[in-house]
Amino acid sequence: MMLEVSPPDTAAAPRFPRLRALLEPWVYLSPTMVLIGLFIFVPMAIGISYAFQNIQLLNPLDTGWVGLDNFRTMFDDRHFYAALRHTFNWTATSLVLQFALGLGLALLLNREFPGRRWVQALVFLPWAVPAFLSGLTWAWLFNPVIGVLPYWLADLHIISEPYNILSDPTLALYGPVLANVWFGIPFFAITLLAALQSIPKDLYEAAAMDGASGWQQFRKVTLPFLAPMIAITVMLRTIWIANFADLIVVMTDGGPANSTSILSSFIFTTAYRKLDFGYASAMAVFLLVLMTLYALVLLRIRHQLLK
Repeated sequence: MMLEVSPPDTAAAPRFPRLRALLEPWVYLSPTMVLIGLFIFVPMAIGISYAFQNIQLLNPLDTGWVGLDNFRTMFDDRHFYAALRHTFNWTATSLVLQFALGLGLALLLNREFPGRRWVQALVFLPWAVPAFLSGLTWAWLFNPVIGVLPYWLADLHIISEPYNILSDPTLALYGPVLANVWFGIPFFAITLLAALQSIPKDLYEAAAMDGASGWQQFRKVTLPFLAPMIAITVMLRTIWIANFADLIVVMTDGGPANSTSILSSFIFTTAYRKLDFGYASAMAVFLLVLMTLYALVLLRIRHQLLK
């Protein structure tokens, strides 16, 4: 008895296997892409469009497209240039101190010592504190009536007598900078510690057998392996610091005399107090372009380091 073998059902087989293989991943990603488009790109496009419109809630009858007028106003505004200068100072000072102290803590926590887990918990604690609460606490610490920092600064001869430096236009910016450094150190400590623990121990043993000192091991082994992670963390943290207005709004509100006003806090004040969303959006677009160019440069550097 012979069994009859039926021919394969060609109709059930896919007619365009390559096209199906190409489109299948995008079908799976489509829900996420739709959500990202709705909640990120659509609001961003609307916000960018505001930069080319006159949108003042205190003058609702005078609205419409104004082209580049908001940008012309921005480049003629001395307060904008002051905020831009303060943004560079705020970002650079906070970033350098956060990175240096975070790297030092990461190197320390990468070693075995009694109570290391407790130290890790204490180091990571500031990252869990809400920014509003952190700014409020540091504002109290700088108050000479209830805080100790003015007396410490006076004992260190940084200031002549105990007073609130947040009311001094020449020193006020460094109050939020100090709070921001305390708040941001755990980010570098966490990420760099993870990168340090991924470095093979055999490399250090081989370097020690070749007579390399501790500094030489750090310079020839640790830094080359950390360089790509340093590039990406510095890029991310720079963007976050430049856009991080919470501490400044809580501690100084941009004062005294706009001496602590950075671009992000100036944008917040213009939009939600002066209710000029068109001008605020123009400054936000400028900051977006500035941060995008910076990110592209850092990503290019990281790409070269990975080669």
